Amino acid sequence: MIPPLARRFVAGESPAVALEHVRTINEREVSAIVNLLGEHYDDRASARADAEEYRELVRDIGTSPLDACISVKPTQLGLDVGEAVFRDHLESVVAAAAEHDVFVWIDMEDHTTTDATLEAYVDLAEEYGTEPSSDAEAGVGVCLQANLRRTREDAERLADVPGKVRFVKGAYDEPADVAYTDPERIDRELETLLTYAFEEFDGGIAVGSHDPAMIDHAIDCHEEYGTDFEIQMLMGVRESRQYDLATDYEVAQYVPYGDRWLSYFYRRLSERKENLILAGRALLGR
Repeated sequence: MIPPLARRFVAGESPAVALEHVRTINEREVSAIVNLLGEHYDDRASARADAEEYRELVRDIGTSPLDACISVKPTQLGLDVGEAVFRDHLESVVAAAAEHDVFVWIDMEDHTTTDATLEAYVDLAEEYGTEPSSDAEAGVGVCLQANLRRTREDAERLADVPGKVRFVKGAYDEPADVAYTDPERIDRELETLLTYAFEEFDGGIAVGSHDPAMIDHAIDCHEEYGTDFEIQMLMGVRESRQYDLATDYEVAQYVPYGDRWLSYFYRRLSERKENLILAGRALLGR
């Protein structure tokens, strides 16, 4: 049983409960990014089981009127077991999603997974991707983290890939030789990345942030360049703002579910001081 505080940030333990939450936010014009909680599996059986649940999940979404896609983590699909295991499971999920016209986001984890994640994304986008400006719902996307020093080059590499890119500040505690650690520098990097993406990408941009300044910057870039974009936020955090933004822009809510909710809940609260503040505001309905 998920306690009330955690229940605000986790949809539930079953896919049926998660999809019921999706239906509720769809009524407020907010789409969903559904994620089965799980990561850093060191055995094939756990990765195989989650891949199968994702394949069932995209069938459930694809045969319903829900406005939703899914998001997967590389280490959840077996990257810690081996890159071949990860690639095999990921392709099986993306193929099933393409069959049911459901989009797949590939989450980014710590910097040691970046190369394998991006290589898998590029290969799958070339095979299953659609142009961001098209009406197709299927396809793949990946996340880039502004705190990593390599990300500007990665963004340039991905500009012409037929997929989508979510830009975030980055939540992992990375070493200083591979990542910026000063919050103001990370903010500047994210602004620079967003400006570049709106100018150079053919749509398919997402800004994953609760920071009003970053959202405003994305909106300004959208108005200047006319490039399509989406705002992505977490379930339970500033939901009233999500609904307000959805009256004018595409907004998607990250909807996690599953019995591994405890580690997700505590990690979200402990990642950044700002998250504790946001959680407090959420509880106060602000």
